[in-house]
Amino acid sequence: MEGWSTGISPPSGKGSRLIVSHIGSEKGFAKHGLLEFESKSTKDYHEEMTADVFEEYFEQMIEHIPPNSIIVLDNAPYHSRLVERLPTTAWKKQDIIDWLRNKSLPYEDGMVKVELLKIARQHKSNFKKYVVDKMAERRNITVLRLPPYHCELNPIELIWAQMKSYVARKNTSYKIQAVRELLYESLQHITEQNWRDAVRHAIEEEQKMWDLDNIIDATVETQPLIINLQDDLDSEDDPVYFEFE
Repeated sequence: MEGWSTGISPPSGKGSRLIVSHIGSEKGFAKHGLLEFESKSTKDYHEEMTADVFEEYFEQMIEHIPPNSIIVLDNAPYHSRLVERLPTTAWKKQDIIDWLRNKSLPYEDGMVKVELLKIARQHKSNFKKYVVDKMAERRNITVLRLPPYHCELNPIELIWAQMKSYVARKNTSYKIQAVRELLYESLQHITEQNWRDAVRHAIEEEQKMWDLDNIIDATVETQPLIINLQDDLDSEDDPVYFEFE
């Protein structure tokens, strides 16, 4: 309809938006798993989808998830609030010393800040705990975090694409209440089969990555990678070899 004068024109600007979170599996959307509220901000929705909001939702939602389940999460900041702060270069030297002492980690008097930080880095992975992970542990549920920037491994991304497509096709008034109604309609149209297809696709993508890793390992082990730094391909200069471990 672009360029036509008939019909309703989309509003200019972003306006208000709906923030939605949900959880599902091959059995479809989980009951009691929907979080939906209107964003008042026209800028970054992360201003309102905060760790406080997500953690409150997560704590209520996992009450309805069976024990021994595995919940797949990406690394959004609001998923990843730490139970306790860990030493960084911004910390004062005395604060690092206090942290090491509190964790019963050995250090020597007279060490400079960079030496103390090195000790902290060697051990802080043992103390890196997320708030939502601790919540899940209390329900005997495991949180599995995806590698950063690998949304293709999360089945719900395909589900969101289907939901957004439905809303976009049906949206004619561009009013927030109408969009909310379309959201609920779209969720009813997403079936268990849609979820099974999304999960299968994510598993296939993961297998491709495993296969590629194996190919790279086999290739590097059988022959070195040679990169010639000379522009002239006929140059007789020796190539430069890089060894990868």
